[in-house]
Amino acid sequence: MTDQIKNEVTEELDLNEILRVRREKLAELIEKNENPFEKVKFDKTHFSAEIIENYEKLENQTVSVAGRIVSRRIMGKASFCNILDAQGTIQLYVSINDLGEDYDKFKTWDIGDIIGVTGFVFKTRMGEISVHVHKIELLSKSLLPLPEKFHGLKDTELRYRQRYVDLIANPEVKKTFYLRSKIISAIRNYLDGQGFIEVETPILSPLAGGANARPFITHHNTLGLDMYLRVAPELYLKRLIVGGFEKVYEIGRQFRNEGMDVRHNPEFTMMELYQAYADFHDMMDTVENIYKHVADVVMGTRTVICEGVEINLDRWEKLSMLEAVKKYCGVDFTNLTDEQAVAEAQKMGITMDKQKRTWGYALYEVFDQKVEENLVQPTFVYDYPVDVSPLAKKKPSDNRMTERFEFFILAREGGNAFSELNDPIDQESRFKQQAKQKAGGDEEALMTDDDYLTALQYGLPPTGGLGIGIDRMVMLFTDSHSIRDVLLFPTMKPLGK
Repeated sequence: MTDQIKNEVTEELDLNEILRVRREKLAELIEKNENPFEKVKFDKTHFSAEIIENYEKLENQTVSVAGRIVSRRIMGKASFCNILDAQGTIQLYVSINDLGEDYDKFKTWDIGDIIGVTGFVFKTRMGEISVHVHKIELLSKSLLPLPEKFHGLKDTELRYRQRYVDLIANPEVKKTFYLRSKIISAIRNYLDGQGFIEVETPILSPLAGGANARPFITHHNTLGLDMYLRVAPELYLKRLIVGGFEKVYEIGRQFRNEGMDVRHNPEFTMMELYQAYADFHDMMDTVENIYKHVADVVMGTRTVICEGVEINLDRWEKLSMLEAVKKYCGVDFTNLTDEQAVAEAQKMGITMDKQKRTWGYALYEVFDQKVEENLVQPTFVYDYPVDVSPLAKKKPSDNRMTERFEFFILAREGGNAFSELNDPIDQESRFKQQAKQKAGGDEEALMTDDDYLTALQYGLPPTGGLGIGIDRMVMLFTDSHSIRDVLLFPTMKPLGK
């Protein structure tokens, strides 16, 4: 038997023994009428960080704190332990002189157990702010051990699967999700202050529209109808602009049946907004303002370090797609025919689908595969081909292009915006083109939404629309490499599959 196998067997035996002992302890507590799972409430007065930050005011004051035991030192008639709560850890001083027989009970409790204590605030001889406990109770029993030495959960796959343990073992993870919450709150506060109203639109829909993406399909039994999880809320939000709202936004989950990597998860969070009487230039201003506001309010600086790169949110470059391709690939697509554009793309190693061998698709694929990786500092890329922009208004000076932009930071697309197409005849024509592509096997092509076409016929004012990927924004501000690091419960392949 190799040393590795011996260690694995020993660890398994140790775990089984721990599980057996902890369940026996629980059984003994129940037998004594002390079942910890029957506790229904504990009146906390302070968090750990509050006590530490306000020591001078709280010295010798009585406080009640609760949390999970993460370490302890048993020393005969007196002991120290540390508990973890939502804001951090704090040391407790526990002695037999204060607790009597409850001290003996405390000594039988385990790392991971959740306790509540009342006592006064003081400093030890070593200068550590602590709580001198005069009352203690077990609030919940941990039947599984925490990762070894409390900070032992480093397996990335296991961290994502067991986020609850990850949050206990790795305090920096909890900080990421606190920041995520603050970022979303800051976005809401900014938009509310600009006169936008937050709305909610359907997640289940008879059609998947608003973005080129492969949808998830489900079934409604009562209606006997296949339905789709939304890929974007766009068409519903624009219906609201038709109905008379002038500034609306929604922050919510979208679902796209696509691959998974460090930038993609099948369910993700988007913020979409629509503003009547505005265009895509106004949306550029909105993007800058949102990012700067979040940076100011949440981070306190507009210079952000992510993956070792310093990002300056005060400076945003603007390039048309034609300019970007010429700058980074040395090819000017402006006056090329379809055949010439496809040939240039193929020279760069780009494979073109037979249905999509047009000037617009060739330009877009060259940009997507060869240029995007260069866009590290904040950059707007505007004027997208009509072929890849079925919901955007055409550029008046060049009908091959649309008034659309995407913005990029750290070579990641951060969001998408249009001057919205409000011509119902043009929109119907583009839906028909998308339908042809879907019939030809393109699973990401848009479905024709007849009700949306009806809405457009009532009149959609000139409108600017914007979508920002919240997860990628959080990745930037929290210096996270993978989207899984900013999703509490990312999609995971089932174990054993």
